[in-house]
Amino acid sequence: MNPHLIAGQPQIAYQGQQLYAEGVSLSTLAQRHGTPLLVYSKSAMLSALAAYQRGFAGRNVQICYAMKANSSLGVIQVFAQAGCGFDVVSSGELERVLAAGGDPGKVIFSGVGKTRQEMRRALQAGIGCFNIESEAELDVLSDVALKLGCRAPVSIRVNPNVDPKTHPYISTGLKDNKFGIAHERVVQTYQRAAALPALEIKGIDCHIGSQITTEAPYLDALDRMLDLVQAIEAAGIAIQHIDLGGGLGINYNGETPPQADQLWQKLLSKLDARGFGERALMIEPGRSLVGNAGVCLTEVLYLKPGEHKNFCIVDAAMNDLPRPAMYQAYHQIVPLQARAEATTLWEVVGPICESGDWIGHDRALAVEQGDLLAVLSAGAYCMSMASNYNTRNRAAEVLVDGVKTFVIRERETVADQLRHERLVQA
Repeated sequence: MNPHLIAGQPQIAYQGQQLYAEGVSLSTLAQRHGTPLLVYSKSAMLSALAAYQRGFAGRNVQICYAMKANSSLGVIQVFAQAGCGFDVVSSGELERVLAAGGDPGKVIFSGVGKTRQEMRRALQAGIGCFNIESEAELDVLSDVALKLGCRAPVSIRVNPNVDPKTHPYISTGLKDNKFGIAHERVVQTYQRAAALPALEIKGIDCHIGSQITTEAPYLDALDRMLDLVQAIEAAGIAIQHIDLGGGLGINYNGETPPQADQLWQKLLSKLDARGFGERALMIEPGRSLVGNAGVCLTEVLYLKPGEHKNFCIVDAAMNDLPRPAMYQAYHQIVPLQARAEATTLWEVVGPICESGDWIGHDRALAVEQGDLLAVLSAGAYCMSMASNYNTRNRAAEVLVDGVKTFVIRERETVADQLRHERLVQA
C-alpha cells in the first residue's frame, strides 16, 4: 500500500497496516466517535497554506480563505490563527468568521445576491471589502451605506470570459456564468461606482472557477485584469488592490495541478513585467487549503454481490459526501486496515433511497462486512454541503493536531433536527 496516499499530504498515511492522520489511528477515532466521521489534519491545512506563503514571500498579499469550501468553526479558527482573512458569501459565513475569532477587517464579501440586511450587517461589522457582482448591486449598497452614515469599500468582480477547463457547475468566469461584470462593461461600471455618494473604490476582483488544474487560465485572466486596471486608472479611478481569486485544484485521482508557490511565482513575474509588482494583492483559496486535509470514515454495513454489479453498502451517504452525486466526482476509497487479500470490484453506495447515492464506482477493495473505510480528499465541499436528506443526522467532525484530537462538531441528533419544527395546533 502506498504510504503517501494523498499527493503532498504525508500527514494522512499508513503506518504499518493502519491508516493514520498525523499521530492518530483513524480506526481508534472511528471506534471512539462512530461513523460517518469527518477527520481533518491541522498540519495538512497549514502545510497547504505554507505553499502560498512561500510563493508570496516579501510581497504585499492578503490570503483570504474561501470558507464555502469548509465553514466549520474549528477549521476557520486554524486559518484565523494563521493570520488569514476570509472570503464569505453570506452573512451566516460572516458570523462564523466572527465566532471563530477572525478579523472582520480582513473579510471580503462576495456573491451575486447580497441582501440589504447582509450588507448592513457587514458594514456594521467593519468588513474589508465587498466584491460587487452587478451594477444594480452598486446602487443598493450605496443606499444602505448612506443610511448608515458610512462609506462601503468596494471591489468590482470581473467576468473575464476565460475557460478554466473544469466542471461546468464550478466554472465562474465565462460569459454565460452568473458571476461578475462582463469585462466589456467594467470601465463604465467603475465610473458609475465612483459617482455614487457612499462607495469607496478599493480594488478589482476576478475568480474564474474551482478545481483548476492548469496554469494557463490564471495567466490569461491576469492579462485581462491588468489591461482593465490600466483602462480604469486611465479614466482617473485608482485601484488599490488586485484580487486574483482562488480555484486551484487538488489531487483527487492523479490530477497534477500546479504547486501553489510555483503558480504564484509565475503570476508575480507577469505582474512585475507589466509594472504592477508593488500593487497590493488578495487571493481566495479554498479547496486547495482543506480538500486533501480531510477524510470521511465509514463502516461497511452490507455486501450485496450481484449478477452485474457488486454493492458495498456503507453508512456514509450523499448527504455526508455530496460531491459524487452532484458533480460525478471521484474520491479515493481505502481501508483503514490494509489487507493483502485479492480484491473485488464494488459499487460503494450509501443507504439513502436514491440510485444517485453512490460514493465510488467499480472500486477494487478487499472488504468484509463491518470493515472501516476512508473516503479521501473529503475536506472541501463535503460538510459545508451536507444535508439532512432522509432525516439523516450530519456527521461529527474531529480535528487532529499531532497526537491530540478535538471534536469540533458533535454528531447531530434527530432532536436537533426537530428543534425548530412545529406541529399545527388545531
